[in-house]
Amino acid sequence: MRLQSAQIVLALAAAVAFVIAFMAAGAVLVSGLFLVAGLAALGLLAWSLIRRVLFRGRLAAARRDRHAA
Repeated sequence: MRLQSAQIVLALAAAVAFVIAFMAAGAVLVSGLFLVAGLAALGLLAWSLIRRVLFRGRLAAARRDRHAA
């Protein structure tokens, strides 16, 4: 059985669609990894800022206690 030109064109179109689908899946995976890295960096930044504010409050309270005594 010989393939007709329409079948060949459809097979090529399917191959191109699969390649594009795999490229999109890879892009989603890489994008997701960058999203996780960005969220981790943002969380680390927020944690360090919160820790600094809390430490500054404790330091000020300790100085007040030291001067009051």
